[in-house]
Amino acid sequence: MIRHIVFFTLKDPREAQEIIGHLKRLGTIPGSTLFEVTQNRKADLFGNEIDVVVYAEFPHIDALHAYKKHPTYMDVTDTVRPRRELRFAADVEA
Repeated sequence: MIRHIVFFTLKDPREAQEIIGHLKRLGTIPGSTLFEVTQNRKADLFGNEIDVVVYAEFPHIDALHAYKKHPTYMDVTDTVRPRRELRFAADVEA
């Protein structure tokens, strides 16, 4: 299983709910066995820069690659990219 975790900082954190709505569209793409988008609660004692987190699980790496080639992924990326500051992603085997 592959865990796909993406952290976003936003140019305008007040847009978090709207951006979360766009990112949730990614959950309609076939292939993931679990898909979540959440706003960071910013409860850490040392760092709270992250605004939004995407967490997804895929049965194998090929499913993740297919997900990233889906037209919905491209559309959401085109919408969210100009509104984010930074994006950090990790794909780890579980």
